[in-house]
Amino acid sequence: MALAPPYRLSLFLLLVMPVLVTAQTYRNISLGLSLIASDSNSSWVSPSQEFAFGFRQIGTGGGYLLAIWFNKISERTIVWSANRNNLAPKGSKVELTNDGPLVLNDPKGQQIWSGSPSRTAVAYAAMLDTGNFVLAGQDSDILWQSFDQPTDTLLPTQTLSQNGTLHVPYSEKNYSKGRNWNLIRICSVPFLSEINSRK
Repeated sequence: MALAPPYRLSLFLLLVMPVLVTAQTYRNISLGLSLIASDSNSSWVSPSQEFAFGFRQIGTGGGYLLAIWFNKISERTIVWSANRNNLAPKGSKVELTNDGPLVLNDPKGQQIWSGSPSRTAVAYAAMLDTGNFVLAGQDSDILWQSFDQPTDTLLPTQTLSQNGTLHVPYSEKNYSKGRNWNLIRICSVPFLSEINSRK
């Protein structure tokens, strides 16, 4: 029995959909580009403008957190952060350096944080529509990604490896490392288990 045309289309879409979902469009962030921690909140946004990477001021007159957040909602909920235990002062700079690493320096040039890939042949960075910030090589292979250092929350396409740790903030207004959650397996069933540590 032959399938009617609507069923053929449905079958085609079912087979093609995973490819469409995993395809990512992105805007390259070139080597040498930088962002400055200031009141203007400059950022690098994903193509859909759903996510943004940049500085978020914590509290009034407080320091700045290098973060990724939901960009289209008014709360601008943070989904990943880098320097949670060492807020950056106003005037700090995050730069995709010409030799590869993503480096956050304070206004005096002292390094606060670095996103260093295992290999240094970084060609560009990109803020993806999945909420993942990546450093990529010449062949678009991912050399470093924010998804490998989960903080604050897990996004839909993000995974937490077994014995991986999700670092969550201490409180809503204090982004220093608070509770940590590990993925463990009991009888082949994954569970998130809170570990009692505040380092």
